[in-house]
Amino acid sequence: MSNGIRPLVIKTTSGLDRPEAANQAFTVAAAAVAAGAVVSLWLTGESAWFGLPGRAAELDLPHATPLSDLLDVVLEGGTVTVCTQCAVRRGIGPDDLLPGVRIAGAAVFVEETLRPTAQALVY
Repeated sequence: MSNGIRPLVIKTTSGLDRPEAANQAFTVAAAAVAAGAVVSLWLTGESAWFGLPGRAAELDLPHATPLSDLLDVVLEGGTVTVCTQCAVRRGIGPDDLLPGVRIAGAAVFVEETLRPTAQALVY
């Protein structure tokens, strides 16, 4: 955090069922990476599917940056995590995920959000 920008933790539960909310979470995460923030994007609920190869490309939202492009930006400069319970409920394992995406649980989410200067957003 030497650049003076607070870490940003973004959690989204939105998938193809709520494309605007999903795209907004990824857009904010990618913009924060571009601004130099330490970014952690959490994929929970239906958004867990976006951690798998090809799934982000399934979201087609007019007048929006493609989700797969936004995901690439976040993966390049931040952390992307699929919720442990969400992964298990959907039969998703570590070998199913895109390179750079991890599976972690609530304890890690809480640890990240309780950092003294962290800002958390939920979509």
